[in-house]
Amino acid sequence: MDGDTAAPGAWRQPTFALAGGLLVAFSMPPWGFWPLAFVGIAVFEWALGDEPSRRRRALAGFAFGAGWLYVSMAWMWFLTVPGYLLACAAFAGYHAAAAAIAPTGRWRAIGRPAAHTVAEALRFVFPFGGVPLASLGIAQADGPFVGLARVGGVLLITWFVFQVGFAITSAVRPAIMRLGRSAPVRVDPIPIIAVGVAALVVVVAAVAPRGSDLDLEPMTIAAVQGGGEQGTTALDVPSRVVTERHLEATRTIEPSDELDLVVWPENGIDIDDQPFADSDAFEAVAAEAARLGVPIAVGVTIDSEFSEHPVDGSFVNAQALVLPDGRIGGWYEKVHIVPFGEYVPFRRLFEALGAPLENVAGDATRGQGPAYLVVDRDGAEIRLGVMISWEVFFGHRGLAAADSTFLINPTNGASYTWTILQTQQVASSRLRAAETGRWVVQVSPTGFSAFVSPDGDVLARTGVSEQAVIVHDVPLRGGTTWYAQLGDRPWVVLAALTLAIAWWATRRSRRVTVDPHLEES
Repeated sequence: MDGDTAAPGAWRQPTFALAGGLLVAFSMPPWGFWPLAFVGIAVFEWALGDEPSRRRRALAGFAFGAGWLYVSMAWMWFLTVPGYLLACAAFAGYHAAAAAIAPTGRWRAIGRPAAHTVAEALRFVFPFGGVPLASLGIAQADGPFVGLARVGGVLLITWFVFQVGFAITSAVRPAIMRLGRSAPVRVDPIPIIAVGVAALVVVVAAVAPRGSDLDLEPMTIAAVQGGGEQGTTALDVPSRVVTERHLEATRTIEPSDELDLVVWPENGIDIDDQPFADSDAFEAVAAEAARLGVPIAVGVTIDSEFSEHPVDGSFVNAQALVLPDGRIGGWYEKVHIVPFGEYVPFRRLFEALGAPLENVAGDATRGQGPAYLVVDRDGAEIRLGVMISWEVFFGHRGLAAADSTFLINPTNGASYTWTILQTQQVASSRLRAAETGRWVVQVSPTGFSAFVSPDGDVLARTGVSEQAVIVHDVPLRGGTTWYAQLGDRPWVVLAALTLAIAWWATRRSRRVTVDPHLEES
């Protein structure tokens, strides 16, 4: 009867697993009570139990993933409803598979965390380049374990949360199940050792390299948020209105010898009929750069025909550096573009099916250049790394920009109602800051804009929809972190290796139980 999901009480297990997933969801921003992630995984482990059938484990894993992802990725509804429904189901399926293949028995305390970490590693890269939203790393960005990112990025945080949550329940479950009985409780050392290893990782992260301030004066940076109504698209608000709001906010900045750079958000300028350098928007921005005497980094969306690498029927999402002398001093084109937001996979198929694609009439061109712009300050070249919008959710894009003195994340979340995506983006900026040991300047047209320190602290965050200019002295940083040197690959290999060891140990222990003569030999 163990494998029969129609048996009495069979739905108790997926119901508990669903509850565990919901707890994990509410550990995410905007709710952000980070301890719930550990509690949710502990509840999931309780739902799974010791020796459920593979079918029941898979059902519980799917319920856990669905509870977690359908709530914490609800922002995707405003991007594509079919995509939201299918993506969350697919990613819940990853955790169904992880629950099914993870070992049972006493070695599950290390096998299950490893299996679900591998599932998340797959979600971060497949399909369409991955969707690393609502990750356990994002949930911990406001907690005491964000420092793990400088050692192993989001994947190490993911393993840590899974390991602690699974191991705690594995350790205490036998005692709870024997309450009121006279039988002695046998203490299993495996989950206790696993928690000890997790604690050791926290200690190592506390002393790991985190980069250092360079012997240079900090850069005084003004981040410009033009303001406007949340939950609107380019079809609702003409691009010239967005540009004018940011010009209006920029005009409130007083010229100062202390100011070094002004940063605008993604899509601050949108033109499709001429090169950026020939546009009225460029002239207006160049006039402000001349008035202030500093470069302005502006987000530009332009027809690919007028870019460095023309592609018919395409457009480019770029960050341009407009200099006070009226020249374009740098140009970065977004590399990691958004599926169903900036391009449509299998476009012809979706068009044949009559899918509504009016919001993505053309596909963006992927950038090829280095992920930084260069600012000349008193003869010294200062590199600022660039992650445009969606790119900030990917650790590898932070690493691509890590050979810079600080990072900027110009973004645009104006089209998303509520603040699920926006708050998770601030959390992702905190993770990229910790991973690289650099300051991050996040700037958005309608919120949130903020400065983030290398320790993940958020300073001067704006509100939603307000027009604001926030200014901060950003220290220029050098050095590196272990994550910047190693990336994700070693942690994927370690998780897979741990899963394999747990599988081997489980099979060996069962052979010993079945054939006691093996133990004598």
